[in-house]
Amino acid sequence: MQKLRFGISGIPHGDRKMTYPEGIEYLRSYGLDAMELPFVRSVNVTDKNRPGILAMKEKHEIYLSAHGSYFINLNAEDAEKREASKERILKGAAALASVGGRSLVFHAGYYLQDTREITLQNILRELETLPDLGVTYRLETTGKETQFGNLEELIAISQTIPTCGICVDFSHIHARYNGILKTYEDFARILEQIGEGLGQSALEDLHLHLSGIHYGPKGEKNHLPFEESDFQYKACLQALKAFHAGGVVICESPILEKDGLLLKEYWETL
Repeated sequence: MQKLRFGISGIPHGDRKMTYPEGIEYLRSYGLDAMELPFVRSVNVTDKNRPGILAMKEKHEIYLSAHGSYFINLNAEDAEKREASKERILKGAAALASVGGRSLVFHAGYYLQDTREITLQNILRELETLPDLGVTYRLETTGKETQFGNLEELIAISQTIPTCGICVDFSHIHARYNGILKTYEDFARILEQIGEGLGQSALEDLHLHLSGIHYGPKGEKNHLPFEESDFQYKACLQALKAFHAGGVVICESPILEKDGLLLKEYWETL
């Protein structure tokens, strides 16, 4: 998949409330071709709306992914909480697979009282028990130092478990390290690291989150429109072009489709 698609997280804002099928059709008319379904509080693909989602996905050739539950911690001390986390992951993966989706994105957990190495081993052990449901489990780079999920950790998981991949949230990386991404070279170093760790095939099938972001000494606070943030989206896209990136860019800006189209239109000038 060497083409880079552009889409949004959730249903587009538009000028009215929309269903998933209506949102897919609207996005395509707007010029975007990807949607990340929000399973963050509940898995809202049902027997009632599934046929419509599938029909619109196939008609408009939309890339579908989903963001899994916010309530996941594969490093929880309580075994019941770890099992409940895996059940939430599997429920989301099964629903996404049922509408032809490809990538389930989620935050894997927290360090709590454990070292980074112990946390990595604990989360690896839990992920290894997840069955292959036909979608990629995309672990997302996280926006706070208390959250498991720096780039090195997620590359290590992707090297070990074939069903796992990375969701590179550049805005989270920027916020986690208090505004670290300032230049083309900063973005290029991240892409070099992915290529060295996972190969060119990973660069050709990236799953990316982008938005403006408000942050402080402890990391991420909230998303912002690109033009209200110091996030250098043009330098990011320039680096992606130079590395022959493919896959999908999901915009998480508060002005979803407007900033999604901003990204796509700039990409097309490169």
